[in-house]
Amino acid sequence: MTRRGITYDTGFRHGAGPSTHEPYDHEAVRRDLRVIREDLRCTAVRVTGGDPDRLEFAARAAADAGLEVWFSPFTSDLTTAELLDFLGDCAERAERLRAGGAEVVMVTGAELTLFTKGFLPGETLEERLALLARGGLRTEDVRPRLNAFLAEAAAVVRARFAGRVTYAALPSEQVDWAPFDLVGVDLYRSREVAEVYPYAVQALGTHGKPVAITEFGCTTFRGAADLGARGMFIVDWDGATPRALKGDVVRDEQEQARYLRELLDVYEDNGVDTAFWCTFASYNLPGRFDAASYGLVRVDDDGTWEPKAAFAAYAKANSAIAASDGR
Repeated sequence: MTRRGITYDTGFRHGAGPSTHEPYDHEAVRRDLRVIREDLRCTAVRVTGGDPDRLEFAARAAADAGLEVWFSPFTSDLTTAELLDFLGDCAERAERLRAGGAEVVMVTGAELTLFTKGFLPGETLEERLALLARGGLRTEDVRPRLNAFLAEAAAVVRARFAGRVTYAALPSEQVDWAPFDLVGVDLYRSREVAEVYPYAVQALGTHGKPVAITEFGCTTFRGAADLGARGMFIVDWDGATPRALKGDVVRDEQEQARYLRELLDVYEDNGVDTAFWCTFASYNLPGRFDAASYGLVRVDDDGTWEPKAAFAAYAKANSAIAASDGR
């Protein structure tokens, strides 16, 4: 891989209540991004969230730390018209950063069929997830609407942003990548797809464009590697606040680290250009809730953090790649 990355959550907000990154302290954000570059040895960061001011601040801090910035709005329950306005605003902010000398990629949203109104029936994310869980919709019914919107979104962004443009897709969305410079897919391995996972990664290269795995990851408990993107569902929530962990959960940092190493090998073997582990820190899952966190650091109840085994594994892998390419 030519770029080794991680996502950095600036705060995702769904419904009422706090975002997933509170408090959003500027100096702490700067510190986190320096650690991502200097200690974790990443060369790129995907900055995500639903507040454009927070996105812009973290993107500038990342650029100052020497990271390539993937400016990645992540919103919930906007209409398509509202999202186009949001993407236009973010594209202008990303272009100011790029014009100032930073390496910037603009991401035109993420997993929109789930997180944006107008593709699946349902006014809320919960309603859309329930529909999919019941098998109540064929993905081919959604695909034309999604690709028409993505073409429009790419045009809105390119009118304001002169750098490279992509999208962070669900594997089921089957995106038409013609309007984009890179293929970007959130691709988690779970038990159900483990055998075919390398072939799915390899197939992304058939579009003739650089491939980015915009999200991959594993939470921090025994058995989480089998669940992939479902590893977070062990939390019983009270609104936006974690209340308890479901079942008999055994925290296991080594399982998360093994998952990371295994998937990095898959990406190296199958021509992936960039991969982003999800995520650096889950500030909304402190203390005992870290078992449900994809973060490479364990956040304490006071908001401080300490690196986990997967942090050390990723830093080691990144250092080896950096040494091999002379960086």
